[in-house]
Amino acid sequence: MTAKPLLTALLPLVADLSRELPESERYRRLLDAMRALLPCDAAALLRLDGESLVPLAVDGLSPDTLGRRFKVSEHPRFQILLDAKGPVRFDSDSELPDPYDGLVDGLTEHLEVHDCLGCPLFIDERPWGLLTLDALDPERFEQIELDALQAFASLAAATVSAAERIERLALRAEDEHQRAELYRQANGPQQREMIGQSKAHKRLVEEINLVGGSDLTVLITGETGVGKELVAQAIHAASPRAEKPIISLNCAALPDTLVESELFGHVRGAFTGAVGDRRGKFELANGGTLFLDEVGELSLSVQAKLLRVLQSGQLQRLGSDREHQVDVRLIAATNRDLAEEVRNGRYRADFYHRLSVYPLQVPPLRERGRDVLLLSGYFLEQNRSRMGLGSLRLSPDAQAALLAYNWPGNVRELEHLIGRSALKALGNRHERPKILSLDATDLDLPTAASETPEAPTIAPQSLQGGLDLRQATEQYQRQLISACLERHQQNWAAAARELGLDRANLGRLARRLGLK
Repeated sequence: MTAKPLLTALLPLVADLSRELPESERYRRLLDAMRALLPCDAAALLRLDGESLVPLAVDGLSPDTLGRRFKVSEHPRFQILLDAKGPVRFDSDSELPDPYDGLVDGLTEHLEVHDCLGCPLFIDERPWGLLTLDALDPERFEQIELDALQAFASLAAATVSAAERIERLALRAEDEHQRAELYRQANGPQQREMIGQSKAHKRLVEEINLVGGSDLTVLITGETGVGKELVAQAIHAASPRAEKPIISLNCAALPDTLVESELFGHVRGAFTGAVGDRRGKFELANGGTLFLDEVGELSLSVQAKLLRVLQSGQLQRLGSDREHQVDVRLIAATNRDLAEEVRNGRYRADFYHRLSVYPLQVPPLRERGRDVLLLSGYFLEQNRSRMGLGSLRLSPDAQAALLAYNWPGNVRELEHLIGRSALKALGNRHERPKILSLDATDLDLPTAASETPEAPTIAPQSLQGGLDLRQATEQYQRQLISACLERHQQNWAAAARELGLDRANLGRLARRLGLK
């Protein structure tokens, strides 16, 4: 390869180094330039994150690839590239499994052999990630000079370094120690990742970063399965308390008496079975964050005791007169409409206002567009690893079905669907395949027509005798609303959306019908 094509490919990237570009656009230009220099069918930039490689940009690979996390220990080709000092080309007949088998975009057949080339990226002499190129033609890279890829990799490292430097400057409001802790917490092995690129997801992340640096109490609301606990963990990780623990309690999982003991602790003899002193969640979270999930399930008496602790920072263990001082940041979550609960007298107004200092709404999956494919990629890679498959992918019709579905159970439903579908699809194969493709029939999602819940039918003979038209209509409405609430786990906001009613109007109707 002559110097001119190399120079032509590198010059735009050199110019980009001095420009302020979004990270995604900078990486897209990087892959475009690499494919112009080294023609191939797929290219990817991956960042080393602990024990896994995280795709930052892909070109020519399926959309769900961005959601995958490739454990290096499970992908020997990636391990070889990371251990290398320069570019490596794998023989087309190599028996090592290829992480991208079945992921080349637009390819329906099961391709298992193609030409692979990769190069490690180093920043400050430490391995940062990989550039990879794949071709469907097993002879594509025969004549390519590895020196050209090495020169390109050097500039790619400078591009990555520039992108990271710009990101650090964007955090100028925080001091150096906080930034270091933010990075460590966001990339630590115990911190689960928030995956998404939709506008709704980006807005949520922006709010998390905004409120994370404060000490405000946050009330996270959203439908069942949207990931409210994950949001709470992200807020804690973005806070000055990140070095301290985040302690969680599901308020719906325990009766009132045990909730008090779990929150405030108890002393020996406080109740039957209290054989010793025990610290509660508040004391365990001292200096850190306490996350109360399903906070809408707390009784009025527990709310009153919690309010005192939140206002004064002082608590008493059950059975003790001694005061304990705590410094805790509270994050709460619920799928209930607490404002409506307050209006109905089932929730204390003062406690609600103390919780909702900073309300944060988590968008449902159906409002996040193509994020469903990225999340699918994350769950597909998890299941591929558990099932010992070479590749687990989605067919085009499966991707279309995922995008068309309404996701009443949100991300949790998607996670369970992918795991269940993969297991069923593997069980239906006579031989264990190297590449397992899930199609729409494997997912077995309801169609748009079948997804719309049917109203319960009331046959004339099922009506109680002596009912006039108004009474029969009200009986029908009670059945319809009750069935809808049962489908949505008593979530009135979700039921109102399904029934096509305003939330407040549904509440008034339910009260008139004796359902509230």
